Amino acid sequence: MCGCTRPLIISASRATDIPAFYSDWLMARLRAGHCLWTNPFNARQKQRVSFERCKAIVFWSKNPLPLLPYLQEISAMGFVFYVQFTLNDYEAEGLEPGLPPLRERLETFCRLSGMTGRERVIWRYDPLLLGRDLPVDFLLRRIDGIGRIVSRHTEKLVFSFLDQYRKTGKRLREHPAKPRSPSKGEMRALAEGLAACNASWPHPLQLSTCAEIADYADLGIAHNACVDVALIRRLCRDAPDCDAALFSGEAVKDAGQRKACGCFPSKDVGAYNSCPHGCAYCYANR
Repeated sequence: MCGCTRPLIISASRATDIPAFYSDWLMARLRAGHCLWTNPFNARQKQRVSFERCKAIVFWSKNPLPLLPYLQEISAMGFVFYVQFTLNDYEAEGLEPGLPPLRERLETFCRLSGMTGRERVIWRYDPLLLGRDLPVDFLLRRIDGIGRIVSRHTEKLVFSFLDQYRKTGKRLREHPAKPRSPSKGEMRALAEGLAACNASWPHPLQLSTCAEIADYADLGIAHNACVDVALIRRLCRDAPDCDAALFSGEAVKDAGQRKACGCFPSKDVGAYNSCPHGCAYCYANR
């Protein structure tokens, strides 16, 4: 055991899909007031994470349906929250084999937004990737189809491009769909296409990139902070038990994230190598 941390914000989680598979565990730990975190790079190093000072929870999920019955209780505990909902369409390529059908995930997205408000559901198309039978125009067509449904149920679309990690390289090379990262020119074409799609949707969204160095400000696309202190301040104003003063002043960058990441510091309570979705591009599973 290596001490205790008392974070203001919890991420649940970049490392695994807690809402989809571990909502029961999370609720048990929130009720207990703490959880135990193990360093993924040193299993002997453990840390007690206290929720005593925690004011906000950022959920990351591709299928948050199991979390929905607990949202009222989470609010009653005094936590504000929002959901980073990754909603991709790679069904034809079989790149996300453990996910429910797209139709069901669309229904969950709309239902969650109806329960919480559209500001609490962030649509992520993450990552953008191409493949043997998936050129730029095909991918844009799929995103456009989703956007026409969910744009009225969210305020923002966040996207990033596929990163090639050593642990995923062999898996991707051997996959029949031959998924790959877009070239710089293809990235620009995708960004331009997304901006054009967005302009035609019933409710145009704020477009942002996640941890991308490339700048598309000329297209109206911003650099995102997925752990977004501005949004948390906004949500705190609607929660009388949440001390918004804790988030006053200048936003601080999370030094533990990638260079281009704009996130506010948070404590991730997830564990790597524990997500059954089985996504071919996933960096969190071996």
